[in-house]
Amino acid sequence: MNSKPPAVAQNHDALLASPDPKLAANKRLVYDMYRIVLQAGLADRAGEFIAQDYVQHNPNAGQGLAGVQDYIRKTRPERPISDKLELPLIQLIAEGDYVMTSFVRPEKDKDGQTYYSTWFDLYRIEDGKIAEHWDPMLKSDPPIDPNDKKL
Repeated sequence: MNSKPPAVAQNHDALLASPDPKLAANKRLVYDMYRIVLQAGLADRAGEFIAQDYVQHNPNAGQGLAGVQDYIRKTRPERPISDKLELPLIQLIAEGDYVMTSFVRPEKDKDGQTYYSTWFDLYRIEDGKIAEHWDPMLKSDPPIDPNDKKL
C-alpha cells in the first residue's frame, strides 16, 4: 500500500492563471466558492457563487441554492475565511464551462492505517455562477466536512 500522499500544489496562483480570461474567471469562481462557502462554512454567502436553480448530483445534498446552504449548515461550522484553500489541492482544471478540482483525501483502513485517496469535484458554470456539480459521493456515504481531511 502506498502510504505517501500525492503531491499537492504549492502555487495556487499558478493553478488559477490562464491565458483565457473566461477560464481564469471560472477557476477563480470555484476556488473562491471553496474558500468562502465550503472551507469557511459561510452558507449565507453561497448565492454569490451558486445559481438559484443549481443542479446537485451528490445524492446526499438537496437541489438548488437552498439545498447547498442546508448541506453546508449541517456538515460544518463557520470558520474564518482564509486567503488560500487549506485542503490539499492537487489540481484545478478548466475547459469550456467546466472546472474540475482534485484533492488528496487521507483515510483510515480497517486496521487504522492511513492511506490516501483522491476526491474529484466537477462544476459547470453558467452566467458567472456555478450551475451544476458532480462528485463521487455515494448515497451510503455519511455526509462529511472535507475540511477534516487535511494532510
